Amino acid sequence: MRTERERTLPHMRSVRGSARSLPVISGSGLVVVPERERVRASRMRIPVAGAVKWILAVAVFLLTFYVISQVFEIKMDSNLGSLFARSPQEIAIHPVTKPPRYKCGISKICPEKHFAFKMASGAANVVGPKICVEDVVLMSGVKNNVGRGINIALINGNTGQAMDTKFFDLWGADVSPFIEYLKTIKEGTAVLMATYDDGATKLNDEARGLISELGSSAINALGFRDNWIFVGGKGIKTKSPFEQHIKNNKDTNKYEGWPEVVEMEGCIPQKID
Repeated sequence: MRTERERTLPHMRSVRGSARSLPVISGSGLVVVPERERVRASRMRIPVAGAVKWILAVAVFLLTFYVISQVFEIKMDSNLGSLFARSPQEIAIHPVTKPPRYKCGISKICPEKHFAFKMASGAANVVGPKICVEDVVLMSGVKNNVGRGINIALINGNTGQAMDTKFFDLWGADVSPFIEYLKTIKEGTAVLMATYDDGATKLNDEARGLISELGSSAINALGFRDNWIFVGGKGIKTKSPFEQHIKNNKDTNKYEGWPEVVEMEGCIPQKID
């Protein structure tokens, strides 16, 4: 009789010319599995593992997307709720309104029979002055109608409409045209003036006197490269409350050789005949 070893060995031998086999233990004993089949089975397990990884990645992505969408939805709900959950009574008590805008961008509305204005002097010799009356920009660098010296806008004292705009070079030109222009201003005309660069070098006593008659208090002190803005009127009986003046001082100048810009806003009383 063959021993147990002799009975097992034939099953472990490989057939000549065939693929090498390896023994595998099964429930009924040793079973010989060809190596080709083992390799094929291992290759089949690789795509399965890749598919599992892909499924896990998709699951993680979907979970992340869900969490983010839930958080975003909560925030949106709270924001929308604050907008739409208000009762009509709350809206009536606390209405959502934009801050009011007044003519020329001034800080408060002008009373009846007054004209809103806002103006600024020039900045050094770079940015020109700006004059706005009744929400209409009359002079500015953008409009290209300002220049070195004193810039003037004439306003009809009854209607608030612009009558004329001009600038006079009082550094490099003669003062005579400026004086003649001041003499032609008619009674009841509102006069707005703003300096740019230098508005004082060529001013003489006659020119200063004519501006003083329009209501200026600072014109006699206006010096080289001072910044000055003024609103007066032909036939005014008192000094104007609308005037700003800052001296050219090397110790306090904001710009090299020039003081800071001066600005002013207010309401010009209507001229009543």
